[in-house]
Amino acid sequence: MNALSVGIDAVTQANAATIAKLAAEQKLPTAYPAREFVELGGLLSYGVDYPDLYYRAAGLIDKIFKGARPANLPVEQPTKLELVINLKMAKSLGLEVPPMLLARADEVIE
Repeated sequence: MNALSVGIDAVTQANAATIAKLAAEQKLPTAYPAREFVELGGLLSYGVDYPDLYYRAAGLIDKIFKGARPANLPVEQPTKLELVINLKMAKSLGLEVPPMLLARADEVIE
């Protein structure tokens, strides 16, 4: 199956609309790293829940303001990931999304 997985960096984020549009025009099933791509017409994304990261970063900043040394704070990995699926795009690609995958999705765009 021909498909594409897009990585996350400043260039892809800055060109998210163009990337999603080109993938749709080429009828290329594409997985994206952030929900913004799916909101722009992409097929699906599985990645970090950015609002949760910002909330956790605020907690670390609060600790620093209260006197903690940044060097003494633990390095943390993201703990909350989200799966977003665009059913309209799946239909236009001729794909049937399995019910089990839909059930696991955090959000389904119709």
